[in-house]
Formats: sequence, structure tokens, C-alpha cells
Amino acid sequence: QLQLVESGGGLVQPGGSLRLSCAASGFTLEDYVIGWFRQVPGKEREGVTCISKSGTTLKYANSVKGRFTISRDNAKKMVYLQMNSLKPEDTAVYYCGLEARSDRGLCFLSTALYNYWGQGTQVTVSS
Repeated sequence: QLQLVESGGGLVQPGGSLRLSCAASGFTLEDYVIGWFRQVPGKEREGVTCISKSGTTLKYANSVKGRFTISRDNAKKMVYLQMNSLKPEDTAVYYCGLEARSDRGLCFLSTALYNYWGQGTQVTVSS
């Protein structure tokens, strides 16, 4: 059974760092684009970053460029989101998602493309 489980969220002060993990099971990770998205109450889920099946293409939302880094370890079936220089506006529930249709060298930050989601992990940036 296909499953995604996020972890690593928590409370951090502005300027701090967190590393989120997404553990995959029940499928071959390299067959999927992986994306990290976030959502706050009352707002739509927004794309944060994605990594192509090949791992050669990374995309970031403008709001996180230079601060967040996505990576994947297909052998371990893990995807990571390193978040540095966190800001209060980064507070949200963070989700990892899977997308299968894109070519190996592409990824997109459109939620409509993603078919499977984890349960999310809360990130709160506050002093």
C-alpha cells in the first residue's frame, strides 16, 4: 500500500532551522516526482519545492529560494526538506506529495498534478 509519512516539524524561533523528512513505502520512489507543499487554515495548499524523478531538476517557490533545500534518497525511500532562516510566515502544515505523469527531468508546483499526500507535519515559527 502506497504511503507517505512526514516528520520533523515543530516549534522553532525565527532564524532557526528544521529538517523535514518524508518516508515513502509501498512503491518505487524513483518513479515519482516529489513535492513539498504547505497550507495554513483558510488558505489553499501552496507549492514550496519539488524534485524531478531524475533528481536533476529542483524548483522552489520565490518565498523560500535560498533558504530551503529539497533532496531525495531513492535507496532509502526518503525525501528531505532542509529549512533554514525560518520566518514566521513559514508557519504551516507541510505535506509531501507524489506526482507520476511528468517526464523524468521535470517537476511542477501545481497541486492539481499530485495524486498522493502524506498526513502533514506542523511547522511553527515563533519567538
